[in-house]
Amino acid sequence: QRRVHGGRGFEIAQGRLGPGRIHHCMRLIGLTERCLGLAVHRAQNRVTFGSPIIQHGSVVQWIADSRIELDQARLLVLTAAAMIDKMGAKGAKKEIAMIKIAVPNMAQRVIDRCIQIYGAKGVCQDTILPFAWVGARGLRIADGPDEVHRLTVVKEEVVYQRTLSKL
Repeated sequence: QRRVHGGRGFEIAQGRLGPGRIHHCMRLIGLTERCLGLAVHRAQNRVTFGSPIIQHGSVVQWIADSRIELDQARLLVLTAAAMIDKMGAKGAKKEIAMIKIAVPNMAQRVIDRCIQIYGAKGVCQDTILPFAWVGARGLRIADGPDEVHRLTVVKEEVVYQRTLSKL
């Protein structure tokens, strides 16, 4: 028994993309969290100039910035998920587009810092770090270009601002 009318396949497929991309973002946040955990452990145990590198100013900044960016991205994904639950994927277009930009970019930045903390070992195949970075970069391609998602954000923002101006 057919559940939908013929000719609506593309529409149905597009409707599934929002929840699927949230799943990609959640997985990428988990992977980035793992990389940050490895970097913190490495920074606590790697000693240069007589002290663990976690005491060096740049490493402190990298870890702090990474935690902040990771938590910001996580909250944005949770907001998008709540919007999907409340309004459906179409009603959460802006939030979905925002996470498709924010999460892979955040992951690349954070994982890059983690690689820097590891030093040369961070780019060899002894850690998951290079694979994680490539995965984050690949997701930016798989989920479509950031420029297209930015256009969606702007279009939805214009609608939102028009709504506000009518109040």
